[in-house]
Amino acid sequence: MIELKHLKTVQALKQAGSVAAAADLLHTTQSALSHQLKELEHRLSQSVFVRKSKPLQLTQAGDALLRLADQIMPLLLQTEAQLKRWSQGDGGRLHMAIECHSCFQWLFPALDEYRQLWPDVEVDFASGFHFDALQALADGELDLVITSDPIEQPELAYVPLFRYQNRLVVAPDNPLTKLSHIKAHDLLDTTLITYPVDAKRLTIYRDLLIPAGLAPRQVRQTELTLMMVQLVLSGRGVASLPEWVIAEYEHKAPLRSLPFEPALWSTLYAAIRTPATESYIQSFIDVAKASCFGTLHNIVRAD
Repeated sequence: MIELKHLKTVQALKQAGSVAAAADLLHTTQSALSHQLKELEHRLSQSVFVRKSKPLQLTQAGDALLRLADQIMPLLLQTEAQLKRWSQGDGGRLHMAIECHSCFQWLFPALDEYRQLWPDVEVDFASGFHFDALQALADGELDLVITSDPIEQPELAYVPLFRYQNRLVVAPDNPLTKLSHIKAHDLLDTTLITYPVDAKRLTIYRDLLIPAGLAPRQVRQTELTLMMVQLVLSGRGVASLPEWVIAEYEHKAPLRSLPFEPALWSTLYAAIRTPATESYIQSFIDVAKASCFGTLHNIVRAD
């Protein structure tokens, strides 16, 4: 009665939030997907999702199918990866660097799952904060780089993992909490806490401050997101962080977050050399995507 395509459809509905977006995700038409859903609901004699709900909400039956899909799809992915290993060889090297200071929280679960799929691939990674990771990738010293700052090079391709919105985090007693949105001039009298990278590579500078020709009163840098949050809470500055990072701290500390105007969106990419023929590299990207949407909050699909 229940087919694999139905489980994929329910997962797509949950991830995409609408029938139209789910159809795009599954590379089909909205009409075809709607027909498939009606067929499934006829088989089940009940609805799978609540009509006209925004964002889309699954019914009790839909939730049951989603739980089943979450159990079966990882097993399917594992089996497909195993078959690839048998057909193409199971050894190799995956040496990656991370240019995303906040990515470690979902990267380690993804690595654990990946090692189960590809136990004979040698995995190693390094922080990309203190050297030119993308150039090292182009030179063959690395196999993959996680970055939100793509630099066009003919040897490189960028696979989008997800998109996310950046917000300003402040202490609860900060005067900026009285504002509904943060504009560039609102930061003139602030200490902006950032990661230790070139300002031009930070979204808040590239898309907000630099176009306005403005700069904060003072800048303080730290590599650790936790330290950044502590500095904000102690009233020593403000910081721009992804929504999915903020969600990890809001229930632990009295942080306030405010949207920017204009909204600051970023995309996280997996950078690889092109053409990439190693199946175990593509498999890591697939696992990383699945881990992102299973772990992080407030992210949207980028492809």
